[in-house]
Amino acid sequence: MNDLEAAFAHQAAGCDLLGSPLTACLLRGLLDDYRNGGASRDLLAPWEAGDPMKDAVALRLAGALHCLVLSGRAPALADYYPSAGGRFREDGLAGAATAVLHAEHAFVASFLRNTPQTNEVGRSGVLIGGFLAVAGETGLPLRCLEVGASAGLNLLWDRFRYDFGSAQWGDPASPVPVTTRWTGQAPDTGMSAVVTERMGCDLSPVDLSSPEAALRLRSYVWPDQPARFRAVDGALAQWRRTPVTVERADAGQWIRRRLAEPVSGAATVVYHSIAAQYFPPETRTMFETAIREAGSRASAAAPVAWLRLEAPDIRSYPELRLTLWPGGAERLLATAHPHGAFADWTARA
Repeated sequence: MNDLEAAFAHQAAGCDLLGSPLTACLLRGLLDDYRNGGASRDLLAPWEAGDPMKDAVALRLAGALHCLVLSGRAPALADYYPSAGGRFREDGLAGAATAVLHAEHAFVASFLRNTPQTNEVGRSGVLIGGFLAVAGETGLPLRCLEVGASAGLNLLWDRFRYDFGSAQWGDPASPVPVTTRWTGQAPDTGMSAVVTERMGCDLSPVDLSSPEAALRLRSYVWPDQPARFRAVDGALAQWRRTPVTVERADAGQWIRRRLAEPVSGAATVVYHSIAAQYFPPETRTMFETAIREAGSRASAAAPVAWLRLEAPDIRSYPELRLTLWPGGAERLLATAHPHGAFADWTARA
């Protein structure tokens, strides 16, 4: 088994674990097609070198097919996709998918060359615990700086409505429903949080004023998970009400500029979710150095927080960690589902 085959097998197993049997079945069918020299062989050949796991090649190919389904260009395949009104069944799915790869070879090849942009709204159902912790411990409004922000949907986290099972938070009239099952020493949802400033950066930001870009963003939502679709569609509607701009910039360089001077009267929160794994080593070094230098300049009137939801390795659930200056102690707040379906809180936030 080469690295590309291993990447597809690993991602299929992950989709099973994370509740998308359609995507798991699709990826296994595409893997068989690749091994048999079918339509996917030529498309995936350029990805046999390098690191197909890190490059998320399997998700790129699944996203390309979903994009064609959502755009109406693959009606036979759409019959299997609940996101397009179809019904998932294993029999015939792989054949329908490979037929689309034959017919739309040029489109799929182009789609594969673009970095995946998921901008998973559900992750705000975990991140919010960190935001509430910073607001509660500093007593200040929040200045939010997100790196790897994609389209910037999670910059609008305070405009969502949250259901944690035993508690709720946010605007009941918000079009963005986020459902996250909280267990353990859950944060105090009676805490308020006010955002005074929100900015983001990404190497390849998604411009939601472009219908094509919004379609690409939706295409990375797994087609048999309707709750995730409701959340991202609601977030797109919220973005149209209160658009945010995501700057095209390297995370290290951007955050160094944004943290060059302390900002009094607000807690500056630098945050990211499932993004650090894509940072080149030089970016990661510059980014972390800039945060720690800003932390050394922090004060009670101008605190700095580093909030991140990242997996320690590809086989582990993401961890929500918070470092808050002055002080600079790092805390593990929770272990969570990568799409925000649950959060197991290990420390009261």
